[in-house]
Amino acid sequence: MDVISVIRTKRDKGELSPEQIDWVIDAYTRGEVADEQMSALAMAILLNGMNRVEIARWTAAMINSGERMNFAQLSRPTADKHSTGGVGDKITLPLAPLVAACGAAVPQLSGRGLGHTGGTLDKLESIPGWRALLSNEEMLHVLESTGAVICAAGDGLAPADKKLYALRDVTGTVEAIPLIASSIMSKKIAEGTGSLVLDVKVGSGAFMKNIEDARELAATMVGLGTDHGVRTVALLTDMTTPLGLTAGNALEVRESVEVLAGGGPADVVELTLALAREMLDAAGLKDADPAKALADGSAMDVWRRMIVAQGGDPDAALPVAREQHVVHASESGVLTTLDAYAVGVAAWRLGAGRARKEDQVQAGAGIELHAKPGDKVTAGQRLMTLHTDTPEKFEYALEALNGGVLTAPEGTEFTPNPIVLGRIA
Repeated sequence: MDVISVIRTKRDKGELSPEQIDWVIDAYTRGEVADEQMSALAMAILLNGMNRVEIARWTAAMINSGERMNFAQLSRPTADKHSTGGVGDKITLPLAPLVAACGAAVPQLSGRGLGHTGGTLDKLESIPGWRALLSNEEMLHVLESTGAVICAAGDGLAPADKKLYALRDVTGTVEAIPLIASSIMSKKIAEGTGSLVLDVKVGSGAFMKNIEDARELAATMVGLGTDHGVRTVALLTDMTTPLGLTAGNALEVRESVEVLAGGGPADVVELTLALAREMLDAAGLKDADPAKALADGSAMDVWRRMIVAQGGDPDAALPVAREQHVVHASESGVLTTLDAYAVGVAAWRLGAGRARKEDQVQAGAGIELHAKPGDKVTAGQRLMTLHTDTPEKFEYALEALNGGVLTAPEGTEFTPNPIVLGRIA
């Protein structure tokens, strides 16, 4: 077997054999296949695609490159959720303890933000003392004792994906649906969960800009999960407008706690409950009532125990940025556009996100929204507040918002997109 013949097969629109796939993933993980060679193969996959048999084998090879976790000893059924990423997408924070409060175990392996989309671990690290890095033994202990854990994936899970993910980021091959699907699903299947709900975002602030691409990605991932014995379902959800009223790390934690306390923005509550119902159904807990668990405080109790179990102080004051800048409405009317991508880039430029994986984020940086599309606004009222420790970034962030906030004359009919756009199972 040699890498040149594998590259040529896909370059010439051929189908990779199972043996070719197994060999190239193993050889790349061991360093026998060079980055430039895997870059060429990734580009050929981007341009020429893969069929379902190839994607399934590619995913299996990535799973087999490392260890697999096993939650069979847990006393409850496992359910996990994965979001393809968006702006203001803090749903994991209230969702994991909510589903745990309803009887499932939630092993939530999460990531960090890159570019305009936020990362769950960055958000939680704004809580003083909270730890993202847990050993497998610590993860199992937190999961058994509290019902939920949110932590970083260990190096032993799908190491081939870790190498390939970094390579795709710098070679313009991130958008390849076979590589996105296999990247997400190899980690989730290796994680060992019994059921999985996918939140596939659609819109300007999402990775998938149109519903057709989102549906293709969702169907591919659902098929992969099913083929590997994981009960998998996907919701297609809107990401044309940021979720909730905050984008930024500590800001989103604060809003998540409001949801767990029975309040919070309606769209965040709606999506949290929709995903919770799907997770509980997939875990065989059809009679559980997540709305009741939010209202009676049991989800908040799990949140507090989970944070404490990972070294955090749920009562500690969250970081606040040193500087604020208020953006006012320039005219009266109906707010019709609050572009998720523009808000995400602005929050990133304020310090809430990173351009490279090694960059540090500011815990208090981000954007607080005071109006959402469909709201009436008057000239001069507050539309949003920008937060950062470095005020020289305000101008750069405001540039990102140009054209992303639009109003129409009062009386204009406006119908927002539904939160859930479709379901694939």
